[in-house]
Amino acid sequence: MTGFVTARGAKPVVVVVTGLSGAGKSTALKALEDLGYFCVDNLPTVLAAQAVEACVAGGIDRVAIGTDVRVRAFLPQVGEMLARLEEGGERDLHVVFLDATDESLLRRFSETRRPHPLSAELPAKEARSGALGVLEGIEAERERLSPLRARATFVIDTTELSVHELRRRIIEGFSDAQASAGMATRLVSFGYKYGAPVDADLVFDVRFIDNPYFVPELKELSGIDEAVSSFVLSRPECGGFLERTVELLRFVLPRYEREGKSYLTIGIGCTGGRHRSVAIAEALVPALQPVTSRPIVVKHRDVGRVGAPVPPTKVP
Repeated sequence: MTGFVTARGAKPVVVVVTGLSGAGKSTALKALEDLGYFCVDNLPTVLAAQAVEACVAGGIDRVAIGTDVRVRAFLPQVGEMLARLEEGGERDLHVVFLDATDESLLRRFSETRRPHPLSAELPAKEARSGALGVLEGIEAERERLSPLRARATFVIDTTELSVHELRRRIIEGFSDAQASAGMATRLVSFGYKYGAPVDADLVFDVRFIDNPYFVPELKELSGIDEAVSSFVLSRPECGGFLERTVELLRFVLPRYEREGKSYLTIGIGCTGGRHRSVAIAEALVPALQPVTSRPIVVKHRDVGRVGAPVPPTKVP
């Protein structure tokens, strides 16, 4: 699938994402959104062309539209919608159809315990509850979507794909030089007495390193200052920590990116978030930059913070 979109700046790209319920349409749309596409889901077909025109007029050159049996009465007009979207050859139109076997779809509905969207619409004499109702809904959905599947430019069978593999497949197919820049990595230094960052994927505690706070001439400085940085980085235990941490992160960063993760937040914490965590976060940047294609963002959350620490959570 790699490389089936035109280069950015050529023509506006419109991707119509459709397929069977439970086959992964939401995952595909989220992946496209992370690539910079403006995504609209469950839009009535009669409004699709107008929505795309409005986006292009506003400078948005990448649009993804999700459509499936939920549009119900509008479904017969899908052919007309596609014709209008590619009218005049002014847009690069792609139709992605997500498919899967009945067995895998039945398993996914069973895991989520949700009914099939068409189960309630089947005639009373045909409608059944449980697994039989889901299977009948899948059968009816296949029939209704067959004309749209025939118009698809790309059919993806998600039977054996995890959500991460589907996401990776979409990213590989619809990314370009600008959009495929890779995973964004962020380093956040913080103080434990103010609470750990809730959005951190990985957290490292550096409170075992000698604290510059207790050195009078360093107390009022921060880890950004060379004197504090030199003090922290010269501690024997700091060298061992950095060596092992860099080795770990160099190993895991490319693998997080391969799994389709669009951003990774790494927290570095000390007591107040002013000295040790700041110095170490700054030291990690040049060591990790070679393993990522995007600049590493550094945020020192508590370096200038003044006030009382966050009170501990009370246990009832």
